[in-house]
Amino acid sequence: MHPTLNTDDELLIEHLPVDRPSLRVAVVTETYPPEVNGVALTLQQLLQRLQARNHQIRLVRPRQPAHDGPWNAPGSLEQAELLVRSLPVPRYPQLRMGLPMKRALLAQWTRQRPDLVHVATEGPLGWSAVQAARKLRLPVSTDFRTNFHAYTQHYGLGWLRKPMAAYLRRFHNLADCTMVPSADLRDELSAQGFERLLLVGRGIDTVRFDPARRSEALRAPWGVAPDQPVLLWVGRLAREKNPELFIRCWAAMRMARPDLRLVVVGDGPAREVLAQACPDAVMAGARHGDDLAAHYASADLFVFPSVTETYGNVTPEALASGLAVLAFGYAAAAERIRHEDNGLLVPRGDDAAFIEQAVRLARDPALVASLRRRARTTTLTCGWDTVAAQVEGIWQGLAAQPRGQLRPL
Repeated sequence: MHPTLNTDDELLIEHLPVDRPSLRVAVVTETYPPEVNGVALTLQQLLQRLQARNHQIRLVRPRQPAHDGPWNAPGSLEQAELLVRSLPVPRYPQLRMGLPMKRALLAQWTRQRPDLVHVATEGPLGWSAVQAARKLRLPVSTDFRTNFHAYTQHYGLGWLRKPMAAYLRRFHNLADCTMVPSADLRDELSAQGFERLLLVGRGIDTVRFDPARRSEALRAPWGVAPDQPVLLWVGRLAREKNPELFIRCWAAMRMARPDLRLVVVGDGPAREVLAQACPDAVMAGARHGDDLAAHYASADLFVFPSVTETYGNVTPEALASGLAVLAFGYAAAAERIRHEDNGLLVPRGDDAAFIEQAVRLARDPALVASLRRRARTTTLTCGWDTVAAQVEGIWQGLAAQPRGQLRPL
């Protein structure tokens, strides 16, 4: 059932029977499935495993316009959800951001007090959640998942970079801790004045992302022979993903290897730019689940030119799928790739070196074969259960703090 709460703000809640949990955690996020993006999908992976460890998760997220009730993927664990009103994200109308809900959250968390609040995103909903939690003296943890301040330069809004960075610093410094996915991001944020940063990595689903999912039936419509190489792009097609450099790489690689085929998986505002610059590319659109995994495994090369990632989930997914991966040496790539062993790394921002290494991949099939053999091995110890255990330990430590020691507003 979906009873309406008695507040000025429209909320829906699904009550589900659960055993006595270890922790009662309110998780607030602007994005979650059925939306498809790295933040939504990785958060879902983490929460499912925390539920399996007997923690009660009450999710607070925006309602999607075509979906008016709690959503669970096939085979996932059920969880309680509060669905709040939302608006489209500027420049990303397919994404929604939650409206401020401080009064409603204060009322809800007063009636059903959680052991702690975890805020995964920094939008209006997330800000009001931090404010409500602090007012109630609830422990708060946050995630730093998106380099919003770095995105500004890609949309002609460079003047917003400093104000955005200041807002993010204020947001996260109100929390008892902020989880960051890579050591280089932790160091970068620390230098900018972010406090109480904890390194918490990301897992990879090596059952789903597996070279065994390679499909000649899928490759056939791409127009490639069994031994013909395929270059893959996976991700949001947007300026902050550096499509301009990718297009230059593709042109140089095609010159070195004329039979190289390009497959683009994803959608976004830069789709037409890529389609026009790469007219022979297979534009496969957004793919999900096992279908996405098959697209990974059915390619051979993966070139990832983005310089704005907090982590970059596509890098370990490509490695687990057995692809020869080229990326800039930061975030997930720096942590998962050993140069010339299981992939190729280039100093962040060195476009000339990046193109040079991309051409090297196109020209050297022996190198590609060697990288592909080693790629998957390095992901086999990166499961989500390990990450869930780490987060569980952090949350248990926060929940055990005496209320008087918690940070006020």
